[in-house]
Amino acid sequence: MKKTVIAIGGGELRERTTLKIDEYIAGLAKARAGEQRANALFIPTASHDYMPYYNTFHKVYTGLFNIKTDVALTVFKEADMEKLRAKFEKADVIYVGGGDTVFMMESWKRSGILPLIKDAYERGVILAGLSAGAICWFSDIYTDSAQELTGEKYAMFRGLSWFSGVISPHYNARMLDFDKIVCYNYDCAYGLEDDSAIVIQDGEIVGSLSSGGVAWRLERHDGALKKTAISEVAQI
Repeated sequence: MKKTVIAIGGGELRERTTLKIDEYIAGLAKARAGEQRANALFIPTASHDYMPYYNTFHKVYTGLFNIKTDVALTVFKEADMEKLRAKFEKADVIYVGGGDTVFMMESWKRSGILPLIKDAYERGVILAGLSAGAICWFSDIYTDSAQELTGEKYAMFRGLSWFSGVISPHYNARMLDFDKIVCYNYDCAYGLEDDSAIVIQDGEIVGSLSSGGVAWRLERHDGALKKTAISEVAQI
């Protein structure tokens, strides 16, 4: 089975603005589960384990897609690794919520949950995430979570480097500043608008998904920036 990541640029799960993308994710999870009921594990670390966020996820993925959901909480208590490992082993899809990207990555390293996420990904569990949960896997990320460290509203920051690349979520809101950074510093980057996503299989971007937004590939040529919409993948 191919190792798959669905990286969502932003949107409101509660308002169901990403619903077409969520439907695609649910379809992958059900295909992986086969005749069994699919399981989804929600990781809300970036929102400091905000439980109403998980409740929203449950309403969408169980209420609309009949996928059983669970949540991995690690922020306010020491992680019970055996219980967490059991949750990860059951999961057909892991969904990483949005919020503070820098806090999330540091928290994962402290809690010991990151190897569980990596192992699940290597086993073919679908990995999905929105905003913080979309960009953290890349080597260079454009985020508002580094403000305390840089003094800037938005800044480039080092991601987990599972994939080599430069990426910004919420590209529709950060376009001008991100374009300038890319034009002066990078040859290629990706800008994900809210309600758009890219599909990554075995480390390669194979296409995009849209629930109203566009995923862009940015390339620098002779000091100018060329923007190309990433072609949408076929729906399953």
